[in-house]
Order: sequence, then C-alpha cells, then structure tokens
Amino acid sequence: MLSLAAPWLLLLLAVPLFLVFRQTTRTAVEAPVIPVGHWLSGLPGVTTRGSQPPLWRKVLLTVVWALLVIALARPQYVGESVQLPVTGRDLLLAVDISPSMDERDMVVSGRTINRLQAVKRVLHEFIDKRQGDRLGLLLFGTAPYIQAPLSFDHRTIRLLLDEAGIGMAGRATAIGDAMGLAIKRLRDRPEDQRVVILLTDGANTAGEISPDVATGIARDAGVRIYTIGIGAESLIQRGLLGSRRVNPSRDLDEALLKRIASETGGQYFRARSLPELELIYENINQLEPIELEGQHYRPVTELYYWPAGAAALVWLLLPFANAGAGLRRRSRHG
Repeated sequence: MLSLAAPWLLLLLAVPLFLVFRQTTRTAVEAPVIPVGHWLSGLPGVTTRGSQPPLWRKVLLTVVWALLVIALARPQYVGESVQLPVTGRDLLLAVDISPSMDERDMVVSGRTINRLQAVKRVLHEFIDKRQGDRLGLLLFGTAPYIQAPLSFDHRTIRLLLDEAGIGMAGRATAIGDAMGLAIKRLRDRPEDQRVVILLTDGANTAGEISPDVATGIARDAGVRIYTIGIGAESLIQRGLLGSRRVNPSRDLDEALLKRIASETGGQYFRARSLPELELIYENINQLEPIELEGQHYRPVTELYYWPAGAAALVWLLLPFANAGAGLRRRSRHG
C-alpha cells in the first residue's frame, strides 16, 4: 500500500498557481518594449523582448517543483503486517578460562584446538541465534568478572569473547564465586527470565562461596543454571618412552555440575568433542525459546528518492532543452 509520511506538504503544489494568479492580477502598465541589454531595460515597468521564458520551460520547472514537493512528502510503501518476535530471556554465559582450558583435546577439520577455542567457535553461532535476547558474558578462573554486561549488542559480546585469553582470571577455578556473581547480575531481572549457562572443565578449587551454597541462592532467586562439562575422556600422549592413553578430564567434577543443574531447574550436559558441544548449545537453544507472542508492525520502504531523482534529471535536461530551442530560433531567423 502506498502512502505519504507528510501529506500536508502537498499544499506546496499550489505555490506555482499562486504566482501565476498574482502575475495575472497585477495592474497592467503601458511600457515601451525595448531589446534585452538596453540601458533602460533595468527600469521598473519596462518590458524587454525575450525576457519571458517560453511555455515549455515553465511547464518543466513546474514539473520539477511538483516532483520535489512529492519527495518532501515522503512517499512510502507499507507492507503486510508482520509479527515482531519478543524475547523473554536474560541469558548470562559463564565461561571457564583457567589454564586447564588450554588442553588441546578438541578436533576440527582434522586439527586439534584447545577447549577455549572450541567454546568460542560454538558460542559465535549460539549468540547469532539469540537475536532479541539480552546476553551477557562472565569469565572466571581464580575470580569471576563480567566481561560484557547484559546487552542486546551481540556483536560487541562476540568481540569481547574473542579477546578472552587463557589465565586472564587466574590459575584456579572458582565455580561458586562465578555462580554468585551471575546470580547478582540476574536477580533484579523479571522472574522466570533468568538463565545462566556455565561451562567448565574442572572442579571448584578457589573462591569464597562454595558451589552448594551458591546453588541454594540460585534456586531461591529463580535462576536456572545449565552446566556443561567440557573435555575429552581419552587422549593419546606421546613421550620419550612411547605413547600412552590418558584421561584429560580426570579433574572434572561431574557430580557437582549435575547437582547444580538439577537443583536450579536446568540441565547438565557433557561435551567430549566439538560436535557434542555444538549439539549441546543447539539443545539449550530449544529448551530456552527466544520467541514469545509479540507486537505486530508493518514494514515501510521509503520511495522519496524516485521523485527526487526524477526532479534532478529534469533539471539537468533544462540546459540542453534551452540550447535546442536556441538552435531552432536561429535556424528560423537565418
């Protein structure tokens, strides 16, 4: 459907008619008609030959004016009504960046990468799918800190996630403190919209708050915590005396992560490989839907540049039209 954003501006279309009316109603004065350029031509009431623009020029100038007025009125195309999805989630991503996350037991395209690189790779896609959600980023090691507060600016969150480095928060793992800080950031948000996704590869080895105490606080505050334990269960290590198979996730406290998720209404997931980690975040995406019944809006496409462009084109053609008219006059007189 076509419409105008400022239809009242169309009143300006009457300006040329007003000028014509004013000119025709002006009192006629008998005055000599002299050639253009004569020293008397500048006096009031004196008419010069050729001083009146031809009719075609007046018509073109009127067309230019009309097109400019229409452009000022901002013609628009209003599309069909579209439902705008509304999010109901404040979602905080809590990521372990302790030195153990440097373990290179994740494989992508035949090459090994460390656990933090795998997390960044998967979280990029997860963040892109949460359009409309307010996301935040919490990093933790010996101490937790907010890398990115809750925000709709997902691009900045991705950049800040990329800048996270191994050991930036210390060499231990304070899971309880990380949970406490996440709860503090979410407890003032609307109820039933508070979600934490906590990813770690170890056990609680530091901090002032025990994970069990933090779990009780989260439960009372209505904060759901999804926990992810990352790390392969088997890895071949090569040394001077040969190769041996080890468990790089031997320090992972799965019992704790399961307890945290169970008591807060979340779920525990185990990521032994990159594909499993991708599947986990896809499952969480489905468990925490991002679309609710929302408002409707009609998409608007601005069309003002069409009449504005046409006016500019006609204006640029005026000199060529003048030149053509001059040539025709000279050919007749010649």
